[in-house]
Amino acid sequence: MIFESGLGRRGLLAGAAATAAGAALLPSGASAAVVRPAPARGIGVAGRPPADMVSADPYLHVLRRCTYGPTPAAVAEIRALGVSSWLEKQLAPASIDDSAFDAVLGRYPQLKLDVTGVRAAVDAGTVEQYGWELMYQLGQTTLARAAWSRRQLLEVMVDFWSNQLNVTNPFDGGWDNRHVYDREVIRKHAFGRFADMLKASAVSPAMLAYLDNQSSTKDHPNENYARELMELHTVGVDAGYTEDDVQAAARLLTGLTVNWETGLYRYDASEHATGRVSILGFTHANATAAGGRAAAMAFLDHLALHPATARQIAYKLCVRFVADAPPPALVDRLAAVYLKNSSAIAPVLRALFTSAEFRNSVGAKVRRPMQDVIATVRALGIGPDPSGTKGIEGLYWMVAGTGDAPMGWHPPNGYPDVAPAWASAAGTLSRWNAHISLAAEWWPTELGHQANLRTYLVPKLPATHGGLVDALAVRLLGIKLRPGHTAAITEFLGKKPASALRSTDPAVHWRFPAVVSLVLDSPYFSFR
Repeated sequence: MIFESGLGRRGLLAGAAATAAGAALLPSGASAAVVRPAPARGIGVAGRPPADMVSADPYLHVLRRCTYGPTPAAVAEIRALGVSSWLEKQLAPASIDDSAFDAVLGRYPQLKLDVTGVRAAVDAGTVEQYGWELMYQLGQTTLARAAWSRRQLLEVMVDFWSNQLNVTNPFDGGWDNRHVYDREVIRKHAFGRFADMLKASAVSPAMLAYLDNQSSTKDHPNENYARELMELHTVGVDAGYTEDDVQAAARLLTGLTVNWETGLYRYDASEHATGRVSILGFTHANATAAGGRAAAMAFLDHLALHPATARQIAYKLCVRFVADAPPPALVDRLAAVYLKNSSAIAPVLRALFTSAEFRNSVGAKVRRPMQDVIATVRALGIGPDPSGTKGIEGLYWMVAGTGDAPMGWHPPNGYPDVAPAWASAAGTLSRWNAHISLAAEWWPTELGHQANLRTYLVPKLPATHGGLVDALAVRLLGIKLRPGHTAAITEFLGKKPASALRSTDPAVHWRFPAVVSLVLDSPYFSFR
């Protein structure tokens, strides 16, 4: 058994390895319940980590933020291309050869179906009507893309937009359309114009079902979509709209619905409420039912290009890529770029990634649980199943167990992306359990684990136990642990940092996965 010793893994993390310096960076629930630190020590300015706890290497900084975690191949590529060229390549995902991963996606052929194809498959008996099979497959392939696709910035932005225009996955109304929403709304427009994405979402059967606009009629307008459209998708609660504006928007959006027989979007003029509207500076005669769809699209364009929407999108991008409390000056500059480019996102991202604020934000973001697990997969060189999908399915349930399954947030506001939202002892333990499960190949066993994890991570055997921990930390974190933290891990092994390391020692055999997981359990690995 890996953890049989006087100093257990949990005890180690609650003791010497989780000194006040490191423990103050753990989620608050964990620090209170597990490590009991002296909270005033060891934390950097404005909650940032001390400089010796996260690598300031600019290449690693970009990879931590713009991918799901550095890999040797990604590090080599960005160093060879330079940051600017690497980012431009990522902003043109179609130019990236991802054929190796496309073969993995080929194991999920039903996800290529449109709504009509899914319903035909129901008739053929290969898909269950109202079942959640395709939605779970979408969740699995979303994780697989994050772990193994070379189009990493696209995957990061897909996650961003999936939260901005959240449609929970799975949900009852998405059985035949949620995967199409992902493909035709989010992925198609991820680097395009937000105005186009917003209009595509408004006529998506998935969004129409999720926020009830499919049942909104001129006699009984449903306010759910109109309210979330303004509060969450576009201008935000501080834009100054009123309850009357919400009701007017709900009336304007009537007629955007779903054909109950085909499951496809349709505009039903007979259910559109006519009459002049004035909403947040948008006015329209809305005189005829036949012109209702055009009026609704004009309203969506108005919202997408509203200065308040520009600021909302800029702010949320900064929260994603820079800091939980982003610099106001950067938000203002990005909002101006957004408006200048008619809501095109690629120019905004270029401005963000070339900003001084981005360069100086090392250590200002913490990984969400899903990001942590996928970063672990990437760091350990774990690949997809050699065949089949059982390992990917297991990975999905591992991440679901952390409370961060892809697109699994039930309220319409999407997953929070700030550290306090994920602060809990249970969340910390779920990450630790994922680390050891993956490092020790306990589960999912079907994934493509390295034949010899030690030689993959530390090809040349160091002379000492402390050297082993240092080599692992540099490989997994890009930076050595503090001497006291290295000593704590060697103490777990019953050794001193200077203790000689032999090829027959447990530290490089049956206890090696535990050493790996302890490095991953440290606060150092939590930064993105």
